Amino acid sequence: MDFIQKALWFIEGHSKEDISLEDVAKNAGVSPFHLTRSFSLTMGVSLMRYLRGRRLSEAAKILVDKGSNILDIALDIGYGSHEAFTRAFRDQFSITPEQLKSQGHLGNVNLVEAITLNAEPIPKIDPPRFETIPSRLFAGLVEHYDCQMPAGIPNQWQTFGAYLGNIPSQVGDAAYGVCYNFDAEGNFDYMCGIEVSNSSGLPKEFQVLKIPTQKYAVFTHKGHIAGIRATFAAAGKWFPDSGVKPFEGANLERYGKEFNPVTGMGGLEIWIPVED
Repeated sequence: MDFIQKALWFIEGHSKEDISLEDVAKNAGVSPFHLTRSFSLTMGVSLMRYLRGRRLSEAAKILVDKGSNILDIALDIGYGSHEAFTRAFRDQFSITPEQLKSQGHLGNVNLVEAITLNAEPIPKIDPPRFETIPSRLFAGLVEHYDCQMPAGIPNQWQTFGAYLGNIPSQVGDAAYGVCYNFDAEGNFDYMCGIEVSNSSGLPKEFQVLKIPTQKYAVFTHKGHIAGIRATFAAAGKWFPDSGVKPFEGANLERYGKEFNPVTGMGGLEIWIPVED
């Protein structure tokens, strides 16, 4: 059983309890950082958002089925007050615990159901090579995304395509997708960019990101670009038994001249920062 499946198993076994990210990571056998990143990329939802949704969904069922005291339920699942529980419950379901208890049914409540174990087969990938790259400067268009709704990334690349080949300070002929500022809620910044030698003369809509000297595990994605999430999942599965520890830094997608943006074919590389 891989660590994502272990995390899901542990969450389902404790979905009515107050458990933390650290609890889940310990039982999955990986670091909280690696679990957070890999879970989001594999499942399309942040682990903490899923955990919170499952706990609140179980609380909703208890409210309807047993009519338990709201404060008792709140305390049981880790909320320190009636107010904090009500706020989280309303944010999740657009209805208060009192309103749900009064109506007595779940017909209008969008519960977060358990993710089916082993629902998605993880493909086999080649072992990575390792590269240590000196400090580099990237520039490009940046958007903020939620891992549940990253559908705007292809359009972002389409917009960025007009700039390729027209920036004098560009280094090399590769384009990069840079995923950074990733948080526990599944939010992240995504740059469609290029490496540049300096930041002068860039289009005003560009942002600049400096990445320090870093060692990377480099994985090859050979299929259509639409399958990149599965390759990220396979890369995440490779780490726990490898003895290599991921480092909390920016992930890079490197698109060389062999990649065809029209067909989505040609392959690309996924660069994941690791401890030196």
